Amino acid sequence: MQVKRFFAADMRQAMKLVRDELGADAAIIGNRRIAGGVELTAALDYKLSALAPRVPNVELEEELRKTQSRIVSAQAELSLRGEGETDVSRQLFAGLPLTAAEPLIEPTFDEPPRPAAPAAPSMDQRAFDTMRFELNGLRELLEVQLGSLAWNQLQGSKPAQANLWRRLQRIGLSGPLSRDLLEQVAEIEEPRQAWRMLLAYLARMIATPEIEPLEEGGVIAMVGPAGMGKTTTLAKLAARYVLKYGAQNIALVSMDSFRIGAQEQLKTLGRILNVPVTHVAPGQSLGQTLEPLLRKRVVLVDTAGLQASDPALRLQLESLAGRGIKAKNYLVLATTSQKQVLTAAYHSYKRCGLAGCILTKLDETASLGEVLSLAISHELPVAYLTDGPRIPDDLHLPRRHQLVSRAVSVQMQEEPSEEAMADMFADIYHSPSKRVG
Repeated sequence: MQVKRFFAADMRQAMKLVRDELGADAAIIGNRRIAGGVELTAALDYKLSALAPRVPNVELEEELRKTQSRIVSAQAELSLRGEGETDVSRQLFAGLPLTAAEPLIEPTFDEPPRPAAPAAPSMDQRAFDTMRFELNGLRELLEVQLGSLAWNQLQGSKPAQANLWRRLQRIGLSGPLSRDLLEQVAEIEEPRQAWRMLLAYLARMIATPEIEPLEEGGVIAMVGPAGMGKTTTLAKLAARYVLKYGAQNIALVSMDSFRIGAQEQLKTLGRILNVPVTHVAPGQSLGQTLEPLLRKRVVLVDTAGLQASDPALRLQLESLAGRGIKAKNYLVLATTSQKQVLTAAYHSYKRCGLAGCILTKLDETASLGEVLSLAISHELPVAYLTDGPRIPDDLHLPRRHQLVSRAVSVQMQEEPSEEAMADMFADIYHSPSKRVG
């Protein structure tokens, strides 16, 4: 039996090192937290105990049930904060292979028995944190195992659907959205027809406003983190309105007193378009600023892009959500942003009540799947698209089928790796109610 230790920053990286070094048949026999990451102990040709024989041909759903049971049991033990520190992870990780979830046993080592520790009334905080860390590592490891098992099973039993999964991942769509789309075409056997129908269903899932926001009028606010293109988008909207209806019934308002030059930038735009520009003064409410502007048909509001931890963000969002304001707040999202950035932006700004989203920088993006997944999953109508610096020429109303075609045209050229596909299935199996195949 070959035994080796692996060190990495997190559990997924450590698992990848094990796969690369020992292969998919290696077994994890121990783990622990170390300074700067985790340590995994893996073995090749690991001998399972006769008391826990391997069960062949176990269905995926049964494995999922057992896994969830193990996690629940570990969480229960953690919540009890038992007497003394219990080495939960060693008991649960022992003998778990990289290709499928096995019956978990404790490996035997030629060690002298440890003396029983005296019963303690409660676990100290350090031991509690250690157990929590190991439990989280166990959860992540089991999800990776299930993801790999599910992906391998799908490739063997339904290769056509597996190919559709790969194509959706090249677009960048999320796992849950991909699963929902594939359920719609599960009965279509011809690959090209299935792909065309799948894209048609994707287009139907994208919501767009029935009436263009500028046509509907009222107070329209651009919200979102810094760098998403809020001020540039506001300039394009203002120019679009002025070219169509003139400058008499539109006004601009700035709530950004944090960014250097932000107010001057908006003043310059106002002079060019001959549109009045008002700034929310310190100590003045947004309602007081908007009161003399209510006779205008459209009022465009530029907001500050603040970090989620900034107390000023909460005040800004509360102002926009005020009952007397009746603002339609649009989350501006740069399509060049990573999935985590997009998700964090939504959760930070949803508190003000979002009427929809505006997608920017389409000319610079390498993938549209992430932002489309966010808009669909949170039911955010896509109000406008921007794809360049020209004002207002590079501002467009969204066309759902065109947006999907664009998402397909900018997809990744390389096929997603087997590890990436397994990770995606691990995310799907995070919830026991979600199944694949």
